[in-house]
Amino acid sequence: MKANMGTIDRTLRASVAVLIVVLYGGGFISGTPAIVLGIVAAAFMLTSAIGWCPVYVPFGWSTRGHRA
Repeated sequence: MKANMGTIDRTLRASVAVLIVVLYGGGFISGTPAIVLGIVAAAFMLTSAIGWCPVYVPFGWSTRGHRA
């Protein structure tokens, strides 16, 4: 697994995950939407922690800057 996520991408994903947790904790989301968003938040936290997104691989995408 070669890292394919840049700092901004990782930060945005982690921020969205934290926002989802805060919305759930505050009672703004519940039921099925909370479960779906909880799974999304977990995936975002995992991918931002390891710096690799499996969705990017088939498309050859990378948000990580390439140094010359």
